[in-house]
Amino acid sequence: MPTTELSPELAAKRDRLLAALAELGGVAVAFSGGIDSTVVAKAAFLALGDRAVAVTADSGSVARAELEDARRLAALIGIRHVVVPTQEFDNPDYLKNDGTRCYHCKTELYSTVERILPDLGVDVMASGANLDDLGDYRPGLLAAAEHAVRHPLQVAGFTKADVRALALHWELPTWDKPASPCLSSRLAPGLAVTPERTARVEAAEVFLRSLGLRECRVRHHEGDLARVEVPAAEIARFAADPVRTELTREFRRLGFKFVTIDLDGFRSGSLNDLVPLEVRRVYSGR
Repeated sequence: MPTTELSPELAAKRDRLLAALAELGGVAVAFSGGIDSTVVAKAAFLALGDRAVAVTADSGSVARAELEDARRLAALIGIRHVVVPTQEFDNPDYLKNDGTRCYHCKTELYSTVERILPDLGVDVMASGANLDDLGDYRPGLLAAAEHAVRHPLQVAGFTKADVRALALHWELPTWDKPASPCLSSRLAPGLAVTPERTARVEAAEVFLRSLGLRECRVRHHEGDLARVEVPAAEIARFAADPVRTELTREFRRLGFKFVTIDLDGFRSGSLNDLVPLEVRRVYSGR
């Protein structure tokens, strides 16, 4: 894996990150195994050693591959790792998926971790939110504020590009990992979340990756319609035989009745466009 030297500016940010975590005395990092939380977990371990712990949620919204990645990365870093079951699927406000789902999911996560903080031997929770997250619709940030969750990457001034550069410097294998939000985020607002639907989306995306894709999304819309997002350069391949026939056959086997390819290509967070404006205002976290 290539490595890079840090610029003086990024080295200063790294030092601020380590100092911010050291000041906490002990921390539970909400650890999904994505690039941001991996960098925070690594920094927490460097700053705090065994007073840092990575906590990963396990539920029907977490892809099995992501859970295994989290376990592998925690072992690589050396940080103590705890997997906790979360019960967001028991919350009707989460299941109705009206644009506030992420708020209820993060509330469940942070409430669950809060209850076990004494057992973990730490007092504070931290997330992997960076400065770029402040410019997007992130209702989970409101839940974080309600539970006094710290955002050390924001405190230290990290953008997403900074996070990736530091991960590369630290030789973390996730340095170029695409974003991978929870499976429930693939369901269009207004379409109820169910374990069957999240499992269907997970299987569909596993199939797409078997065809050589790294970045892709299967958006589940009303009427069992799958809107497939692939990189723009791949659209022609997926719209032509034999891939088109193979794709539609597999998706129909999984339970989709209609299969479409989005001509705009892959776009992270595209379903946020369907969240009502009044909901975005209330749950923006700002």
